[in-house]
Amino acid sequence: MKAHLNGISLSYGDSGSGPAVVLLHGFPLSRDMWRPQIKALAEAGFRVITPDLRGFGESEVPEGPYSMSLFSDDVVALLDHLKIDRAVIGGMSMGGYILFNLLERYPERVVAACFITTRSSSDSETAKAGRLALLEKMKKEGTGNMAELSIASLLAGETVRRNPELVNTVYRWITTVDLRGIEGALHGLLERKDYSTFLENFDLPALVIGAEQDSAIPPEDLRVLSEGLPNNELCIIPQAGHMANLEQPETFNECLLRFLRRVCSQNMT
Repeated sequence: MKAHLNGISLSYGDSGSGPAVVLLHGFPLSRDMWRPQIKALAEAGFRVITPDLRGFGESEVPEGPYSMSLFSDDVVALLDHLKIDRAVIGGMSMGGYILFNLLERYPERVVAACFITTRSSSDSETAKAGRLALLEKMKKEGTGNMAELSIASLLAGETVRRNPELVNTVYRWITTVDLRGIEGALHGLLERKDYSTFLENFDLPALVIGAEQDSAIPPEDLRVLSEGLPNNELCIIPQAGHMANLEQPETFNECLLRFLRRVCSQNMT
């Protein structure tokens, strides 16, 4: 489905009925990454909204730069379009950075938060330099090189060895992304706010999902999140990397559904 929102054509999925759950994809991906969750959550009695963020998937690719605030405004515009007042919102990696922005600027729209293989801190100077170098390389060589580099950080080594079909799928997703979308989002990632010292202000039910073999989000980042959020539970997915929801979907879904059933029974009745 598509809707003209916030000045662009935004593509999204809308499956099931019941309490609304919005899932925000990571960089440089699309809503396709939530395929294993959509069916499971819809069958469990939830309405699952999965937008393609601007610049990605089937959404329009406007000129950048983008920002976490701009992505957040798009999400709220989609909620308004769908006449959803409040939702559980989950964000993976970059989606988690957008979720922090939503909690700061639109707290009344969030019932509970799911932080999925993400962190509260901003980029270090080294990380910023790496992103800029990657962008220049992509401008010269295309997205193939980025896809190869991303596989190593997105998927656990064990997944790469045992699940070549998933590797090929993720590679295809990345290589089909419009370079303008990648560039726009990269600038947003570089300029995003550090929320590490603000975590105590987000006093709502929260789920922190990490992965045992995630090379992109080290354990100390998960500890900062889990120890800083006043009302959260932590779930570590074994034998999975940054894309734990695809690598170990059954375990991931069990963790997410357990949290959703609890918070929705308490906050959306």
